[in-house]
Amino acid sequence: MQKLDFSLEGEFVELNQLLKLVGLCESGGAGKQIVASGDVSVDGQQELRKTAKIRAGQVVQLGDIEITVTAA
Repeated sequence: MQKLDFSLEGEFVELNQLLKLVGLCESGGAGKQIVASGDVSVDGQQELRKTAKIRAGQVVQLGDIEITVTAA
């Protein structure tokens, strides 16, 4: 499993934007398509809300890639 860390600058980041910022897709629109496909989970639960607010301490998983969100 590939593990990535994302340092959160503000209060939250939208899920589709997080996927773009860590380099898993080219744009926020592509991130929305990935989320809509049902392949993304947040804290172990499938997440279908494209703009779900992801906060520090949460873990996002896409396939065998795990993104840990930490406070800046």
